Amino acid sequence: MGQLSGKTCLVTGGVGSIGLAAARLFLAEGARVTLVDLYDEAGGRALAQLVGLPVDFVAADVSRSADVERCVAATVARWGKIDVLFSNAGNFGVVAPIADYPEEVFDAVYAVHVRGAMLMAKHATPHMNDGGSVIITSSVAGVRGDPGVYAYITAKHAQIGLMRCLAKELAPRRIRVNTLHPGPVDNIFQARIEGDVSRIIGRDATEMFNGMIPLGRHAKAEEIAKAALFLASDQSSFTTGATLMVDGGMSA
Repeated sequence: MGQLSGKTCLVTGGVGSIGLAAARLFLAEGARVTLVDLYDEAGGRALAQLVGLPVDFVAADVSRSADVERCVAATVARWGKIDVLFSNAGNFGVVAPIADYPEEVFDAVYAVHVRGAMLMAKHATPHMNDGGSVIITSSVAGVRGDPGVYAYITAKHAQIGLMRCLAKELAPRRIRVNTLHPGPVDNIFQARIEGDVSRIIGRDATEMFNGMIPLGRHAKAEEIAKAALFLASDQSSFTTGATLMVDGGMSA
C-alpha cells in the first residue's frame, strides 16, 4: 500500500512544476487527486500526462471565494471527503523600490498567496477528514527580506501567520497544518524571476542564487514534491505548526 492509499488530495497551482510533481508522487502513493489552476488549456495538458490515473482538473481562481467553493465541491463530489489540501498556487509580482512599487501588483500577489490560502482553508477544511493535512507553499522568502521584493516576500511571511492560526484551530481534529519553504527551484517560474533580477543587478542571478545556497544548486521540483509527501502522509503525524525548509541550506 502507498503512503496515501485511498486518500483524496486537492492541489492548487496544480499544473505548475511543483504542483504537478507533487500530484504525480501523490498518485504513485495511491491518492486520488484534483488539480486546480487558472486555465482549462493548461489543465488539459496536465491531464494528458496522467492518463488512466484517478485525477481530475478544475479551473479556478483561488482568490475568488465562489471559485474556491466550486473546486472544493467538485472534489468532494468526485472523490469524497478531502484528506490533503496542498495550497500551492502562487505568483511573483515585480522587483522595484518601495516608492515605485505598483499597488495593484502588491494586491494581486497578496490575493493569490494569502487570500487564496485562507479561502482554500475556509472552504476545504469543513470537508476534510479528521487526521488530514493542510500544506501551504511558502518559500525561503518567507523567512528573509530582500529589497524590492515587497509583494512576494510580504505574502510569504503572511502565509506563516495563517498557518500557525490554522494549526491551533484544527489540532483538535488532528488536522496538521504546515508551511513548505522551497529555495530557488529549477523551473520556469524561477527562471522568469531570475531573468528580471539579472537585468536589475547586471549579473547572472542564477549563479548568484547558487552561490547563496550551501548545497550549490537549485532544487528539482521532484525534491520539493518529496517534502510535500512527507507533510501529506502519516510520516508527519506529530508535525504541525512547522516551517519545513527545503532550500539547500539557504536560510541557515
